[in-house]
Amino acid sequence: MLLLISISAALSLVSIGGGFYEFLVIDPFWPRRPDLIQPQRGGVSRKRFWIPAHSAFELSLIASLIVTWSHLPAVRTTLLVALASHAFMRIWSAIDFIPKALRFERAESIAEIDARKWVRRSLLRLPLDLVTTSAMLMSLIDVARETV
Repeated sequence: MLLLISISAALSLVSIGGGFYEFLVIDPFWPRRPDLIQPQRGGVSRKRFWIPAHSAFELSLIASLIVTWSHLPAVRTTLLVALASHAFMRIWSAIDFIPKALRFERAESIAEIDARKWVRRSLLRLPLDLVTTSAMLMSLIDVARETV
């Protein structure tokens, strides 16, 4: 159990790192240089990172829930918080952010004001990632206490 929750927590931290990387390195510049996020023009392919990162985290989180469900109720609660916050962020992204990001990636030209609005709104997902990661770290601490 400890190893599985450790992996889930680490993958959650990977998502936080990816979010901060986009916020600090990519997002300040691509609204003026859309080619930075257009893979067909030599830009980064966000999906090459996010699809594997989210998939691995989600699978490990579900496995963590299954393994701990009947044994550790306190851990189950924090894992459910992580699942809920992550699911909310993913659903919101699927409905709102991903379709717009794909349009930006394919567009010949992009209005900078629209791109900046997307960047500002995208940052609002970060608190959900922080809730998810905090819950994962609390789960890890609880499991470590139980196994010692």
